[in-house]
Amino acid sequence: MAAPTGPREGNLEAPTRHPLDWKNPDFYNEESLNKELERVFDICHGCRRCVSLCQSFPTLFDLVDESDTLEVDGVNKEDYWKVVDHCYLCDLCYMTKCPYVPPHDWNLDFPHLMLRAKAVKFRKGDVRTRDRILTSTDTVGKLAGIPVVAQVVNAANKFKPTRKALEAILGVHADARLPEYHSNTLRKRLKGHQSRISAEAVGKTTGKLALFATCYMNRNEPGPGEDFVAVFEHNGIELTLPEKERCCGMPKLELGDLAAVAEAKAFNIPILAKLVDQGYDLTALIPSCVLMFKQELPLIFPDDEQVQKVARAFYDPFEYLMLRHKEGKLNTDFKQPLGKVAYHAACHQRVQNIGQKTRETLALIPDSTIEIIERCSGHDGTYAVKKEFHEHAMKIVKPVVGRVQKAEADYYGSDCAMAGHHIEHGLADGRPAQHPITLLRKAYGI
Repeated sequence: MAAPTGPREGNLEAPTRHPLDWKNPDFYNEESLNKELERVFDICHGCRRCVSLCQSFPTLFDLVDESDTLEVDGVNKEDYWKVVDHCYLCDLCYMTKCPYVPPHDWNLDFPHLMLRAKAVKFRKGDVRTRDRILTSTDTVGKLAGIPVVAQVVNAANKFKPTRKALEAILGVHADARLPEYHSNTLRKRLKGHQSRISAEAVGKTTGKLALFATCYMNRNEPGPGEDFVAVFEHNGIELTLPEKERCCGMPKLELGDLAAVAEAKAFNIPILAKLVDQGYDLTALIPSCVLMFKQELPLIFPDDEQVQKVARAFYDPFEYLMLRHKEGKLNTDFKQPLGKVAYHAACHQRVQNIGQKTRETLALIPDSTIEIIERCSGHDGTYAVKKEFHEHAMKIVKPVVGRVQKAEADYYGSDCAMAGHHIEHGLADGRPAQHPITLLRKAYGI
């Protein structure tokens, strides 16, 4: 029988991610962009299997269904931006749902098309001051993290009249949970820290690990970073911090500011590449930051060997532990059971294609049951705090909150601390989310 010809649904081959052609002048051509948006939107309209992932797809399908033609050609092209604005580049549609990703003939990469549209929008200057501020994590963190200032900012963020003013002036929703700021940052807490460990390389791992602190874990939630150090040194892994670092660039990527991404890359990559040359593997406690170095930067800078070197050395923390466990080098002398844990797998961890490494690690703890929740929380770092998107973010997280409530678990949390707190915000029962690394430390009793 002759092989089928023409486009077919699905592939036997693994998905192929093409580099981002962002230096091509046509990349920023709005007419060309609209043509590609119409092509892709037409395919999505005919499929509709991604409708439950985020608000981009319901927005698109509503636009089509409310048009005169009931097809994409009846949608006003100015309304395309409504679809773009709801995309926060979680990548789930590409990695888990879409049957038309390359090498399929239709070559559909919805997240990178949305990224292209965001880049066009940014270049046009069609960006709110609020969005520039929210994505300037280093600048905001330095100012808000000044002693005394941090206390004032944290108090103001919990004061309803201040929040109402912030909503009116800046467009930050008055009911959205905002992160706290710490003047005693993770990098300060670990300054001068030296692991008194003789590293042992096994399998793919060197046993020497550099922790990219990340803006959020450094200034907003340093506690899990300290837990990370305790857990990894308890497993005989030598740790260090890069001598300095900036934001990984993910917030600016989601804004479409590719020049700022290039600037962050130019600062971070030489420092991280030097650590790799010294025999260190690399990790971070925020899945988005890991994904930035493992996938996004290599696709934006495919010809930069230092970027590729850093990407090859970057691991999710629990991926690293399970690689060591495979070689018999994970400490399994757990002292305390966790009971039942409702564990939310973050989108930017799931799309790394490493499997359920956090669940697998926690499942090794005796008398502990791990219920995994593989559904987007809808937070995205900035999406959930914006006035116009907060209600959508709360709608997206509602099924996750329902799963946590139904589980009646002893603990719940996510690899993404921001997602964990968004679930906490939805629960509104006073129970705090726990980062999985914190739970692991608790199980070790250290």
